[in-house]
Amino acid sequence: MPTPHIVVYCTAMCPYCVRAKSLLQNKGVEYEEIRVNMDRDKMVEMMQRSNRRTVPQIFIDDFHVGGFDDMAQLDAYGKLDPLLGLAPHNDEAAFAHSIDASEDGPT
Repeated sequence: MPTPHIVVYCTAMCPYCVRAKSLLQNKGVEYEEIRVNMDRDKMVEMMQRSNRRTVPQIFIDDFHVGGFDDMAQLDAYGKLDPLLGLAPHNDEAAFAHSIDASEDGPT
C-alpha cells in the first residue's frame, strides 16, 4: 500500500494547527508542513486548493480533508486511518455509516 502524501498548511501560533500535527504524529505518519504565514505564495496556493482562508488546511494526496475538526471527525468515524494508509479501505462500511440506518424511518 503506497504511503499518501500529507500536507498541512499552517501558521506558527495556531492551536488547531498544533492539534492537527499532533494527531498525525500520534498516528505515526509523516507529513509536509507548509507555514503560510512565512510565504505569501503558499498562502495563495492553500486558498486556491482549499477555497478556504483559515488554517490548518489538510490534504491527503489530492483529497481535501479540511481543518482539524474535519480530520478529528474522520478519525472518530474510523475513516481517517484508511486515508492515511494505516488500514484497508472498506467502501461498504463507509457507505453504511453515511446513510441513515435508524429505526425511525418508514417500515
